[in-house]
Amino acid sequence: MIGELLFFLVLGIGGLAAVEEVERKVKQPNIVMMVSDDLGWADMPWHDSLAIAPTLTGLADSGIILERHYVQPICSPTRSALMTGKYPSRLGLNHMTINAGEPYGLGVDEKTIANHLKDLGYATHLSGKWHLGYCSWALTPTQRGFDTSFGYYNGKETYFSKISAKYFDFRLDRLGDDGNTT
Repeated sequence: MIGELLFFLVLGIGGLAAVEEVERKVKQPNIVMMVSDDLGWADMPWHDSLAIAPTLTGLADSGIILERHYVQPICSPTRSALMTGKYPSRLGLNHMTINAGEPYGLGVDEKTIANHLKDLGYATHLSGKWHLGYCSWALTPTQRGFDTSFGYYNGKETYFSKISAKYFDFRLDRLGDDGNTT
């Protein structure tokens, strides 16, 4: 009798833990963060009715529009600030774009928003342009908190040819169970 009671007690506690885990995951909102380079204030339909983008309008109507993130005039500094929450000058990335083949990137000691979201139990995926360095695997998106990365490491790609700096630049990376990029 005691053995059966203990079994049910352990089963009950395990079941409660599983229910709490499911409830915790259900309560987390989905987060979709979109970044678009080189847009002016009136290029979005919620600022100018002449701009027509029904899908973006629908996403904006059902989400949150962040309009006070002041950006740099070029990509890498803006992306580094958004990914880390730090001013680009504190990251050493305030005056330059990380070009193809450059031997540096966003410091590996910097935690990205993807790292923080992973700590909270989120699955994280990057689609589009990274532009924060790739001279070593440690600088690539799947080593910076993203489970997968589908897109470009560089800037100045053409979306049709996928060419940047005379080289093909289109990736589909996954983080393997062993922590390595595949």
